[in-house]
Amino acid sequence: MGLNPRVYLAVAAVAGLIGATVIAASPAKTAPAAKKSYGFVVSSLFTAMNDSKYMDECPEGLTESNDERWLRNMTPEQREKVTAGGKRTHVDRRLAAALRGPNGEDVCWNPELVKDPPMRTVQSGTSFGMNLDGTTDGKATAKSCAHQKFVGVDGTPAVDNQLFRLMGCTKGWRSDGYIENSAQTERLDISQGIILVEVTDVDDTRNDDDVKVSFYRPTDKLLKDGTGAVLTYVSYQIDPTRYGDTAKGRIKDGVLTTDPIDVHLPFFGNVVISEMYLKDMRLKLNMAADGSSAKGQMFGYYDWETWWDYTRKIGLAVIARHSCPALYEASRRLADGYPDPVTGECTALSSAFKVEMVPAFVVHPNIKTAQAH
Repeated sequence: MGLNPRVYLAVAAVAGLIGATVIAASPAKTAPAAKKSYGFVVSSLFTAMNDSKYMDECPEGLTESNDERWLRNMTPEQREKVTAGGKRTHVDRRLAAALRGPNGEDVCWNPELVKDPPMRTVQSGTSFGMNLDGTTDGKATAKSCAHQKFVGVDGTPAVDNQLFRLMGCTKGWRSDGYIENSAQTERLDISQGIILVEVTDVDDTRNDDDVKVSFYRPTDKLLKDGTGAVLTYVSYQIDPTRYGDTAKGRIKDGVLTTDPIDVHLPFFGNVVISEMYLKDMRLKLNMAADGSSAKGQMFGYYDWETWWDYTRKIGLAVIARHSCPALYEASRRLADGYPDPVTGECTALSSAFKVEMVPAFVVHPNIKTAQAH
């Protein structure tokens, strides 16, 4: 016997109500939390020098300058004349001191024309740095030449930093020297050589095993407050035509680290527009939980050609207190990264840099909001 139509409708209504109740009671699916991006502008960049107040790392003394080598080749009478009886300082004599090639050539641009005594270099065993070649003893590898290792300032064994070994006994390049401090001041004053850093795909600023870190050059002027400090949370347009290298990274306990990457970075100092070309570059930054600051170190092999091009162009060898021919020879000898396939000589210097960053909004072309906090 068929079901009474009225009963059928009643049963159907009850079934529908029960179904609706079941559906309503089911937990709603939640969308995954949106990934965030954090932008920074580099407000401080210095070569990491573990130099001491009393220069214990330089037992042989500081390096000789072009000026010293120039004067040593003169008789007392000649020195009296070129210094105007001691009234012309080494700064006033710097151009003449550089022109000491056999035929008056500039020895900073032609360093192989003159052979100076070997440059005095760092003799201590402690430095900032990172183990870039993966060895414990500095033996030669496919990517490195044999060299002496340091113990890290924090006790890390077998770190590499040949740039410190090379320049640590040169007055102008030390922490209180003219070269590094002048470059830092100039970058902030005229907004050249400024680096933007953008950390994207961030789920958690304390722990995240998969983030991206990109490097840019801003096209906008650097903004500062009345004390000269770089302002925070300023928007900067990126230069879409240059730079933009991206590294894979991770955050653990608030420390951001990146995998090795070859990176080109804008650089400026001592009235010279240049760039930093770092091979196997890695970052290690302490990030604030709210992204309001980042501070740490940058490591990598500094391409020798790029580094030397900047060094010889600054034209401040006398102020820096180094001899260009001696520096040229020592830098080639101490280079420890990326052997030339033909000559076997290494073409890069292991290095470390101290960096500080303040938060900024990184603005990409045609994108109004490229960062969220």
